[in-house]
Amino acid sequence: MDITAEETLGASDIGLVTRYSELREEANMPRSIPMAPNNCSLHELPVPSSSTSEMDSLLEDPNNSCMHQLPVTNGDKNSNSGGQDWVTILNRAPLRITRAIKQYMYDENGVEYLDCVNGTAHVGHCHPQVVSTGQSQMAKLVTAQGFVSDILKKYVKQLVETMPEPLSVCYLTNSGSEANDLALRLATSYTEREDVVVVEDGYHGNLGILVDISPKMHSKIPNYKKKENVHITKLPDQFRGKFRYDDEEAGLKYAQEVEKTILAAEAKGRKIAAFICEPMFVIPGVFPTPPSYFKHVYKIVRKHGGLIIADEVQTGVGRTGNHMWGFQNYDIVPDIVTIGKPLGNGHPMGAVICSREVSEKLGGYFSTFGGNPVSCAIGLSVLEIVKNEKLVSSAKMVGKHLQKSLQELQQKHPCLGDVRGVGLVQGLEIVNNKEDRIPDDKLATEIMYSLKQKQVLVGITGRNKNVLLFTPPMCFTIENSRRFAKCLDEVLSANSTRMPLDMRPRSVIVTNKAGRKRPIIEKSENQTMMECDESNDSKKMRISEAEIDHYGDMD
Repeated sequence: MDITAEETLGASDIGLVTRYSELREEANMPRSIPMAPNNCSLHELPVPSSSTSEMDSLLEDPNNSCMHQLPVTNGDKNSNSGGQDWVTILNRAPLRITRAIKQYMYDENGVEYLDCVNGTAHVGHCHPQVVSTGQSQMAKLVTAQGFVSDILKKYVKQLVETMPEPLSVCYLTNSGSEANDLALRLATSYTEREDVVVVEDGYHGNLGILVDISPKMHSKIPNYKKKENVHITKLPDQFRGKFRYDDEEAGLKYAQEVEKTILAAEAKGRKIAAFICEPMFVIPGVFPTPPSYFKHVYKIVRKHGGLIIADEVQTGVGRTGNHMWGFQNYDIVPDIVTIGKPLGNGHPMGAVICSREVSEKLGGYFSTFGGNPVSCAIGLSVLEIVKNEKLVSSAKMVGKHLQKSLQELQQKHPCLGDVRGVGLVQGLEIVNNKEDRIPDDKLATEIMYSLKQKQVLVGITGRNKNVLLFTPPMCFTIENSRRFAKCLDEVLSANSTRMPLDMRPRSVIVTNKAGRKRPIIEKSENQTMMECDESNDSKKMRISEAEIDHYGDMD
């Protein structure tokens, strides 16, 4: 059945939308009226309709995981690492978070931490408006799959209004992974091709096909073999890459690397369906590109018949500060945009937005929970909060203040090799020194845990696990940024005077005969050997240093 603009606006006899390709825009349809192909069901439902004849045409602890390294692990290889043994340097007491509000998290002992990494809580942990809206809607209606839903139409309308032309068709999903999976299906259906170009160390989700297009995951899967239809191009890394900050043509040169990848695929008889990437390359370590990079890349990919997919899971809904969406920083418009966790502030939501031309090639799409009334109510609440609390402009202001402070620290501390980002998404690359630029993942991990002891939480990301990741809730303030910079300065200063990591004493909790817990010092093998030849005075000095060890009271 067809659905017109007038019907979308509220005609009483609206029927079930059965096919995306049947959606039509009237010539006089206002731009603000989105095309919302979400009221779909695999079953025929008793909804008012002038015609239902076309219905037939539609037919260990592996869960505590995160793509980033976070200061919550107890050293278990299955803890907080998706099964990967990321933290083997020192054992740490687990950080068990029991509640959170705004940009603050609290552990089981009531200790407050400043959250500088959990961007999933986009407008702030447990925002009262989001909580109230979700509770209210759950008390009214939780699911209405296949039926007309006014709140669905309202949410899709407001979400699409944030997008530039010609992005006008919205599909609602339950996660960023689902969104990227659907985006690939849209691209392959439209181009009638299967090959995809991705960027080094990229990550786009945990579904089967998304693992294939996520180079970050390949080394983490035993005996994994890269698929022939996946082509990996260079990451536009201007700090350590082939073309650096002092190269004025770095953007063009990195774009030419994309074209080389496409030409190499075509030489094997393979045609490209899509190029997918993050606008700021957050997962690989936060790499804002030269202004010309994406303009050249978009021209190249489209010249070869492919579509552009912008993965906004990490940067969407105003995080970059200048615009609502990360791709808008480069004055470009992708063919398909995917969105995930920012939409729901912790509630599982995702979305795909594309043009009507692309959507018409898809055919049927069904989702039991995508676009359910509770999700739409929460999604509307998040958009309202972003607007009413002026969180986009706040991200810009706070981000500029923070970046200035971080750049000052970069001049002061040799290990802070690079500061990258915009708004409230920043990456701090930790290296051995600014001359050699060798990634120092051990020092990055130690810094992360030192910040944890100061009740400041950051994550670690990047190809070499040496980039401190800063993606806080959007309610993060200038005062919060001052605290973060101050604590980071103290930690970096302390680390600059410490002995090498493999010679550091470790604090460990043991239980004595009385049943009381007390700290002891566990020495490394090198340190034990050194003690054999040292004087008693030097021993006392070293033990004294161990007693004020920054990790001693974490237990």
